[in-house]
Amino acid sequence: MDLFQLETFLAVAEERSFSRAAARLHRTQPAVSQVIAKLEAELGETLLERTSRDGRLTDAGEVLREHAQKMLNLRSDAEAALVELRSLHTGRLRLAANEYTCLYLLPVLDAYRRTHPRVKIEVQRALASRISDEVLQHSVEIGVVSFRPDDPQVRSVVVYRDELVCVVGPQHELARGRAANAEEPVTIQRLGRELFVAHNVASPMRQKVIQAFKRHRTPLNIEVELPSLEAIKRFVSQGNGVALVPKLTVDPDLASGALVAIKVKELEMERRLRLVYRRQAALSHAARAFLTVVEEQAASLGDPFCYVTDRSGAA
Repeated sequence: MDLFQLETFLAVAEERSFSRAAARLHRTQPAVSQVIAKLEAELGETLLERTSRDGRLTDAGEVLREHAQKMLNLRSDAEAALVELRSLHTGRLRLAANEYTCLYLLPVLDAYRRTHPRVKIEVQRALASRISDEVLQHSVEIGVVSFRPDDPQVRSVVVYRDELVCVVGPQHELARGRAANAEEPVTIQRLGRELFVAHNVASPMRQKVIQAFKRHRTPLNIEVELPSLEAIKRFVSQGNGVALVPKLTVDPDLASGALVAIKVKELEMERRLRLVYRRQAALSHAARAFLTVVEEQAASLGDPFCYVTDRSGAA
């Protein structure tokens, strides 16, 4: 039993005539009769009183008509819903990000909401190391990460260029020294005398920092580990040690003077934020529209926003 059979059956039931139903459906009367006969054979029930001149339905036919109408109505509803989805009058955009990469999303989501206000946005918080897996498991369509994924099933686009910045509180000795000579960088050896406040979740960037200190034979004294970047910023702003954090996370604090950036030549490291999604996936209309907005934002705002697909196409 398929929808075409049900549509033919309803036409006969409503027209109370095989010939009028055939004309309505732009088919021949024998073709309509054949469809009804096949449907009755499949159901094992007689649906129309053949001896009745007015095409009266049997009890089984009355039951089927009610359900057939519901099924065809559902088809119409589904078609209408798909039209709404294509026009982005509805739909859902599911993303994954961590505390840091979510900050990149805010201006992009603002632009997206202005263009597609009816699309529901869900940003799930996830560990950076798990975001690619979330994408591959279909938990989300797009993730935001700060490293290049290794999985060949994942495609990525570089969308933001960030950098690592060393920050201290305004009353810290290094901040006072910077005020006297703002352009004079601090050496990594000088930082070997400082206490560091770090995030308690390991990351590829943290490993790069550790290796940089090792290369320069300088101790890295991590004395405090905290669970969030916001906690790290507040703790350091109160005069507690030094922190190395993504610039994106401290721009407002640097502007307000709550934190002071210290230039360290040996620790100049770029971070590239990437959008990642399944290589073989057919993205939803909402997700494709999001990528369009990201690309348009990059063209409009310029550096540090960008839209560059990795050459390999795999990461």
